[in-house]
Amino acid sequence: MTPSPQPQPVVIVGAGPAGASLAMLLVERGVPVTLVEAARDFQRQFRGEGLMPSGLAALESMGCGPLLARLPQRPLSAWSFQLHGQQLFRVEEPLEGDRPCTLISQPALLDALLERASRAGGFQWKPGVAVADLIESGGRITGVVLSDGSRLGACLVVGSDGRSSLLRQRSGLELERQSSPIDLLWFRLPSHPRFEDDNAFTMLLGDDGSACSVFHGALPGELQLGWVLNPGERIERSPEAWGETFAALAPGWLADHLRQVGPVISAPLKLSVQVGCCRRWQRPGLLLLGDAAHPMSPIRAQGINMALRDAIVATNHLLAPLLAGDTAAIDDSLKRIEAERMPEIRRAQALQQQEARQAQWLRRSPLLRLVLVQLAPWLGGRIGQSWRQRQIPLRQGLAPVQLTV
Repeated sequence: MTPSPQPQPVVIVGAGPAGASLAMLLVERGVPVTLVEAARDFQRQFRGEGLMPSGLAALESMGCGPLLARLPQRPLSAWSFQLHGQQLFRVEEPLEGDRPCTLISQPALLDALLERASRAGGFQWKPGVAVADLIESGGRITGVVLSDGSRLGACLVVGSDGRSSLLRQRSGLELERQSSPIDLLWFRLPSHPRFEDDNAFTMLLGDDGSACSVFHGALPGELQLGWVLNPGERIERSPEAWGETFAALAPGWLADHLRQVGPVISAPLKLSVQVGCCRRWQRPGLLLLGDAAHPMSPIRAQGINMALRDAIVATNHLLAPLLAGDTAAIDDSLKRIEAERMPEIRRAQALQQQEARQAQWLRRSPLLRLVLVQLAPWLGGRIGQSWRQRQIPLRQGLAPVQLTV
């Protein structure tokens, strides 16, 4: 009797949204997976929390609806844009359908995905272990070398190790970089009771073109604030000075709060924005997903949402050849994954760039800001409606993605 083919082992490097969800999906379907993560836990200072309807739908497609309900989260109630302390427009959530943009603690989400994966046989979890290099044999990637010198063999290596992906560098897969007009300083500060009842994502733009966004994050009692920098710009201020700087942009009630909490504002985290897309996401035995393949702009929180959608498409194409142990079919499936995902990523990044250009015009044009402030009572509604329509493709996704296996 001919023995049945054995499922082939997969090594996934990087336990962010793409890596953790792909590991869970594959191991639950009988594929042995080793998930390697350089960090010992997920509690770093910044992890994107914004799940758009497309990301929420992706998690529900994975059967994670009950899991989501248990996680720390907070929906957005609206998007508010303020110029010189005056509201230009406000758009209520949800913008369409019945799913509002929802902020979910990413560390809690990743822990929950791993916990579910661990309940399936064939899952190995290696936290606090860095990957040093790829193993190649006969023109095909066949595993990874870990930082302690040990080696993990695999029929497929998936690089989901972020925007500075070591696997991308070692594999020779080239990232086509796009210019980004901004960097960000990210702050955490105590919340105000008004955000508990009305969690509007609030954009503040000042007389001098300075800008920041502020909203209540997923965790109780915590505001998150992103201060817009020009690329390469450095600003150093005391917490009290930052409180005064933020207050200068805000309406009265929020300005008072920002001054009050100034002394306890966290030291900022500098986020150097990197945007781009690899010309190729794959080579025999290797697939890049998430930020490793296509680092996204922070505009409209696309990174986590696209990563989850990547994992679904990868599972759809990879499952059958992995279960069959067919190396040639595995490599063919990598090309199909890239071909299916590339158009949505390219289009999303183009829309993000369009939004960034419009924001830059506003930041750099005092005359435009002055005109908008003066005409806000008459034009604010129309501007808000135009903005709303532009957001829907980025929220809903630009291609159908559904788990089919």
